[in-house]
Amino acid sequence: MIMMQGRLFVALVLATSVHSDSQFSLPVDCDDIHRHDNTSSSGVYTIYPGGPTTPLHVYCDMDTDGGRWTVFQRRMDGSQSFFRPWAHYKTGFGNVAGEYWLGLENIFLLTVRKKNELRLDMEDLEGGKASAQYSSFSIDSEDDGYQLHLGSFDGGAAGDSLTIHNNMKFTTYDKDQDGWGKNCAQHYLGGFWYTNCHNTNPNGMYAPHNSIGFENSHIIWHAWKGWNYSLKTIAMKIRSVATCTCKH
Repeated sequence: MIMMQGRLFVALVLATSVHSDSQFSLPVDCDDIHRHDNTSSSGVYTIYPGGPTTPLHVYCDMDTDGGRWTVFQRRMDGSQSFFRPWAHYKTGFGNVAGEYWLGLENIFLLTVRKKNELRLDMEDLEGGKASAQYSSFSIDSEDDGYQLHLGSFDGGAAGDSLTIHNNMKFTTYDKDQDGWGKNCAQHYLGGFWYTNCHNTNPNGMYAPHNSIGFENSHIIWHAWKGWNYSLKTIAMKIRSVATCTCKH
């Protein structure tokens, strides 16, 4: 554990000390990109949360509520399967210009560097839109199951469907870390910080109503649309609120 923390510390120091030119450090997240150029538009950018030797492509939302959002999950058209094993959820998958999951290890590296707030934006099948925001968001390392740490619900028309998932470890169909006697990911066809099991299932099946034979396995945000309503889109994104003073 000490050696792992030491390697992480070296990587983080390198990330802040190596420059892409003579004046600016390599960006760790979309907040850094925006601070370098506040005219940046939404789109795919390269960031370096793990250091200069591990570039990472990510979608930056530079338009919503002042921008600077680093998107780590996005569903929009069903082009990607999210019913995947632990190894895929750890490293990431999909197309950052479309549907994707950034990867638990990358999300950990992002949240270990700075204090971040969380926002979820979603749209229903009728064109209605809603959001939910939380004061802070971080996850632990893989050794601790990528356990979720969520701040207070800060508002949004979608309501709060995530707080009950706070302090849960991440579960996939081949790695059960939820609070249920069975496997929530296997039963609800996704991968998430399941409790026993969920009030939201953003990584569930992208499918029309009643098209699959498992209840509550769709992309659900219960506080907004109730059970079994399949959302058209949902995106999870974080934004720096202050430099983390934690010691790692």
